[in-house]
Amino acid sequence: MYKKILVAVDGSSASKRGLEEAIRIAAFTGATVRLVHVINELVLEPNYMTANTFDRLIDGLRAGGRTILDDATAAGLKAGVSCEGKLIESMGGQAATSIVQEARDCRADLIVMGTHGRRGIRRLALGSDAETVLRSASVPLLLVRDSQEAS
Repeated sequence: MYKKILVAVDGSSASKRGLEEAIRIAAFTGATVRLVHVINELVLEPNYMTANTFDRLIDGLRAGGRTILDDATAAGLKAGVSCEGKLIESMGGQAATSIVQEARDCRADLIVMGTHGRRGIRRLALGSDAETVLRSASVPLLLVRDSQEAS
């Protein structure tokens, strides 16, 4: 049985579906849920904006991340599931690397992620954190596809 489930949340509809599944599993197994939201500061190009603008943008990403974590925590608590959130700030690299490391650090025995199911050029251009987690994680990974995007 699962004891600690790590759920990556980014506010997307796919992420929300992943959260719903994780809450369902946690309610059934009595597991706790660790919610993570990753902010990657190097996605922004500071050379094309003033330091003040860059700082305001980062502050906005942090505030947005906290809101996503607060909403996800509230959903878990409403279902009677013990949840804790963590905002991770990454200076480069993929969000997937931070997710896998956090799963190790918190000793998660399951990772749950929503996936957009991108294919072809869109996948090559946008990358796939889910695929990277799948290849790197040492624990089971449940990928939940957004029903609106399933085809």
